[in-house]
Amino acid sequence: MEETELVVLGGGIHGVGVAQAAAAAGYRVLLLEKTALAAGTSSRSSKLIHGGLRYLESGQIHLVHKNLRERELLLKLAPDLVHRTTFYIPLYEASSRHTLSVRLGLWAYDLLAGFTKAPSSFRLPRSDWDDLSGLQTLGLKAVFSYSDAQTDDTALTRAVMHSARQLGAELCCPATFTSAEILGDHCQVKYQVGDIEKRVKCLAIVNALGAWGINLANRTTPPLPDYPFECIEGTHIECPGNNLSAAYYVESPTDRRGVFILPWGPRTLIGTTETPYYGDPDQLTPTQASIDYLQTIYQHYFPEHDATVLDAWAGLRVLPKTASSPFNRPRETVISVNDPKNPRFVTILGGKLTGYRLTAARVIDQLQSVLPSRTALADTAQLKLTPADDEFIPD
Repeated sequence: MEETELVVLGGGIHGVGVAQAAAAAGYRVLLLEKTALAAGTSSRSSKLIHGGLRYLESGQIHLVHKNLRERELLLKLAPDLVHRTTFYIPLYEASSRHTLSVRLGLWAYDLLAGFTKAPSSFRLPRSDWDDLSGLQTLGLKAVFSYSDAQTDDTALTRAVMHSARQLGAELCCPATFTSAEILGDHCQVKYQVGDIEKRVKCLAIVNALGAWGINLANRTTPPLPDYPFECIEGTHIECPGNNLSAAYYVESPTDRRGVFILPWGPRTLIGTTETPYYGDPDQLTPTQASIDYLQTIYQHYFPEHDATVLDAWAGLRVLPKTASSPFNRPRETVISVNDPKNPRFVTILGGKLTGYRLTAARVIDQLQSVLPSRTALADTAQLKLTPADDEFIPD
C-alpha cells in the first residue's frame, strides 16, 4: 500500500490550490483527478479574477474585500495569466439600479480594494459614448467605468498544479476515486488507474470534487452525510469578437440579473445563467433556453453585433440550498469536516476562482490537529505562477 500524508480529490482550482498549500507547508500530498486538470467547472467559469461587485448588494462586504486583495496578489504572482480589464456598467431609463446607488457601490469597491494600481471608477462623459463598441444608446442615461481582471481559468489551474509539483506534490491523472475508509488515526483511499486498483494510506483526505463530491455517502466508511447544497448550472456562450474593446456588466431586461459581456480572445463571451441542476454532472450540457436567454441579452445591448453562437458550455456551482434565487445566495466558501475533534475528511463546498488560495489555506489550517509539525518550504503568497499547459494533458 502506498503512503502519503494528504490525499486531494479533484483537479479543479480548489484541489490544486490545496495541493500547492500542502506542499508549501512541507507535507507529502497526492492529488487524484479522473479526467484532466480543470476538466469540470474550473474551465467553465466567467474567466474573472474579481472582488464580486454585485455581492455588495447582499452585504457580503468581507468576501468582496478578501477577493479584491487576492485579485491584486494574483496580478503580481501571475502577470502572464491574469490581466487587468476595464469594465463598463451602462444604466438606462428602464434599469432597476439607480445612478446614485451604482456610484456609491463603485466608491465602496474602490475603497475596499485599498491602495492599488487599479484605476479608480468614474462616470464616463457623454462625449465618449460613441466609443463603446456599438453599445445601445437609446434610453442610456449613464455609463460607469471600473477595473477588475480576467484570466484563462484552465491555464491558471495548471499553473498552480505546476507550482505544487515543483514543491513535491504528486499528481495521478487519470485516476478515479472509488472509496475511502476513515479510521481513528488515518484514512485509506482506493482509486482506479485504468484496470488497476490502487490503495493509499494517508492522514487526511480533502474532497475538492465540487459538484461531483456533494454526495459521497456510498463511497465512504463510515458514511458521510449528504450536504444541504445544490448544483447550479452556469451557461456561457461565445459569439464573434465584433471588436469589443472592454468588458460590460449589464442587467438582463427580463429578470434584472447581472450578466457579463466580455472580450475573450477573438470572440465575445456572454454569461452566466443560474439554474438549479439535478442531473449527473458528467451529462451537463447547455440548454437551448439558457443559450437563447444569453443571446437575447447580447442582442439587446449590442443590436448591431453579430450574435451568432459559435460555442456554448456550462459549469456547475455548488450553492447552499435556500428558498432564495441562486443569484442572491451567499458565495462564501464552506469547509465541512467529518469530525471537528478529529478532522480526517474535509469537503470544500462552493467557492470562487479568485479566492482559491485563501480557501486552500483554510483547509490546511483545519487539518493542523491531525497533520505532523513541518517546516514550511514556501509561502503561496510569494510563489510566482507561470503557464504550464502541455505538462498536464493526459496521454
